[in-house]
Amino acid sequence: MQQHEPQAGAPAGLTGIRAAGDRAILVELPSLQAVLSLQAQLTAHPQPGQFDVIAAAGTVLITADSTQAIQALAAHVRGLDLAAPAETDSTLVTIDVVYDGEDLDEVAALTGLGREGVVAAHTGQLWTAAFAGFAPGFAYLTGEDSSLEVPRRRSPRTAVPAGAVALGGAYSAVYPRQSPGGWQLIGRTDAAMWDLGRESPALIRPGNTVRFHAVRAQAAVAPQNVNQQHVNKQQPKPSDAAAEEQATEGLAVRKPGLQATIQDLGRPGYAALGVSSAGAMDLGALRRANRLVGNPEDAAGIELLFGGLELVALSDQVISVTGAAVPLAVTRPDDEQAGDERPDAMRQPACDAPFALLAGEQLTVGTPTAGLRSYIGVRGGLGGPEALGSRSRDTMSGIGPEPLQAGTVLTVGTPKPGSVVGNPEISPLPDQTQATVLRVVPGPRQDWFSAETLQDFLTQEWTVTSQSNRIGLRLKGNALTRSRDGELASEGTVRGAVQVPPEGQPVLFLSDHPVTGGYPVIAVVVHADLDKAAQLPPGTHVRFAAAALPADLPEILKETSHA
Repeated sequence: MQQHEPQAGAPAGLTGIRAAGDRAILVELPSLQAVLSLQAQLTAHPQPGQFDVIAAAGTVLITADSTQAIQALAAHVRGLDLAAPAETDSTLVTIDVVYDGEDLDEVAALTGLGREGVVAAHTGQLWTAAFAGFAPGFAYLTGEDSSLEVPRRRSPRTAVPAGAVALGGAYSAVYPRQSPGGWQLIGRTDAAMWDLGRESPALIRPGNTVRFHAVRAQAAVAPQNVNQQHVNKQQPKPSDAAAEEQATEGLAVRKPGLQATIQDLGRPGYAALGVSSAGAMDLGALRRANRLVGNPEDAAGIELLFGGLELVALSDQVISVTGAAVPLAVTRPDDEQAGDERPDAMRQPACDAPFALLAGEQLTVGTPTAGLRSYIGVRGGLGGPEALGSRSRDTMSGIGPEPLQAGTVLTVGTPKPGSVVGNPEISPLPDQTQATVLRVVPGPRQDWFSAETLQDFLTQEWTVTSQSNRIGLRLKGNALTRSRDGELASEGTVRGAVQVPPEGQPVLFLSDHPVTGGYPVIAVVVHADLDKAAQLPPGTHVRFAAAALPADLPEILKETSHA
């Protein structure tokens, strides 16, 4: 990883602090011991406003709920003694691997070891889980020698299969589930790396030692430790059809549209386990939908991608639809089938205002005329089990309720006593006839690019591609070139980070982004502009502009936000 001179006033053991947007800092440290010490101290004694503490090879990313909280955290970190060692759990876990990965031949050539030599080197050493990140159950493993150190792929795959055993830089890891990734794939395993049904969901925890065992057929896991870890399969869930037959209240999904998921404000605070905050892409739109029906702003609702949803009320409901500009229609399907042609057989309620959906009526959400994502609030909020304190669906990790399907029945909670429906509001949508401007704080790794490249990033228009999703916006434009060679060690990332892979086409991380990444982040979109990004469909244009730093932004961020 790139080395830096200690900043003026930095205490011994602290290399420096960099801005990671307007609500996060990246603390650079000289050793893994200092990293783990800082993480342990902030985890044991969290500070006001602190959200996540993400350890990496030589950095700790700290996120907070405001700029003021980050100011206090930066000052607090500078006063800590990082020489204190962190306690670790050295439990041994053995994992069976079939070595037939897509990149095995390339790794063999890069290392000069040949295929058999790569397998021998991978299985012939003990690996240590230094820290977690990227995705739930993804552990960064350090080896005893450097013979398998290889660069990441120039362009990351959009889908790496679950169980893929990979190498990236000086690390090895197992992908817990299908997800994007840029590491070199050398094999596969059937080991359940993450299971919420276990007392400890992550199979490998920081401090554990890992041994890989080569097999020729089915791969499996053999945990060996005094704590007797077990890999349990999750219990099957009851079918939606069976639930619908018994339901007399709530809402039933007739058509889910392109993608409909349950979302609330997310689950911040679990990034150290590799779990992103997830939650609604357009947080402001979900908050408005809840206010309109008299809910707390953090109640769960529906996030809908590009319309097409049909909901039938099993009992009387109060509904609101915010976000994208969409046509709404309320009908009685039974009346339509009977040939009812009464003038009042269909209603067209307005978006951004509460309306009644009576038992037997169907709400149809049409195709957006502006924006991309709609939010449906239901008075009382959507019920159902929580996962790590939230009902949000994380599409990358698979945590939370499954995406809605035809026949899904949604339970609705009881409104809080004294709550009232709200007045109509306005959904602020970006003007998609011109480029949407997103303000950014440069860095934390803008010094991997020349001043000319940074200026090109800020002045050109970028096009949103069809590969974009809840993980991030993939952008296309004039490729950005790095000003230095080599690999950046994986480190924590935030929602809003603009990461630049070697191919030079940026990726703007959004709600379900990986919590760590190994490509340099040239800038981070300020928190106030992130809702705009959620409403940008493929083909629209984006331009980035350097944010004017507010007067109360802490001095430490002012000093480190620019190269």
